[in-house]
Amino acid sequence: MATTITAADVKKLRDATGAGMMECKNALSEANGDFEEANTILRKRGLASAAKKAGRTANEGLIAHKVAADHSWGILAEVNCESDFVARTPDFIQLMDQVVAEIEKAGDAANDAWLKDPQGPVIRHVAPVIAKLGENMGVSRFVRYAGGGYVGQYVHLGGKIAVMVDFAGVTPAVASREEFAALVKEIAMQVAAASPQYATREQVPADLLDKEKTIYRAQMENSGKPASVLEKIIEGKLGSFYKQTVLPDQDSIRDTTGKTSVKDVLAAANKALGAAVSVTRFARLKVGEAAP
Repeated sequence: MATTITAADVKKLRDATGAGMMECKNALSEANGDFEEANTILRKRGLASAAKKAGRTANEGLIAHKVAADHSWGILAEVNCESDFVARTPDFIQLMDQVVAEIEKAGDAANDAWLKDPQGPVIRHVAPVIAKLGENMGVSRFVRYAGGGYVGQYVHLGGKIAVMVDFAGVTPAVASREEFAALVKEIAMQVAAASPQYATREQVPADLLDKEKTIYRAQMENSGKPASVLEKIIEGKLGSFYKQTVLPDQDSIRDTTGKTSVKDVLAAANKALGAAVSVTRFARLKVGEAAP
């Protein structure tokens, strides 16, 4: 005869373990109502301690990363824990590999809802490691590029910062050149160091540009300058805005004189390569940025 599992039984097990209601109910059913056996079942599955630790801050961790051998796709994923010590353990490193493998396997189906799904593959990998290492953990975000161009990656500070850049106009002949490999590294390092927000001026939202112009006009409303002069000043200020936020407009990090822009770096590389390589998009993940 099947044992009746009451709501009070489920609540008692949930309060003791922190596991979800359905997990507690299923464990009690499997254990025929035996509270201690159900607790053991949850612990074996890594669920008992995982939820108990869920409220603790996990701002440390590393950026997991993988790029295809032919550079046709790439993945970055921020895997978090509570301490840098745990982030360097073999179990955590293995978890990073598992997370990236699941994202690769899911392909286009991988999105934020998929990532946070309590019954999803990523959570199922995370929970047992929480139980084993005793820290709250999670995968706060990921970026996957595929089906575009040539994907390059750069990892800084041992995995605390990682960059992924998608290049267009890269033929197999260009991809095999040392000059191109050097360009990929330089552009990715630029993104890591200078934190641009857009790959082109065209990607800057129109409402953001309007907001900047409004601010500039307000700054000069009592200047007494003619409207034509004010517009030229505004365009000049927009140039400074682009220089801060748009990758090709930024000063190259390799030229401390400020005379060489990233646009110049790309032009010189294309001349050497006999190509028309451009940056279409990029991502920069830094551990802890996504924390609430």
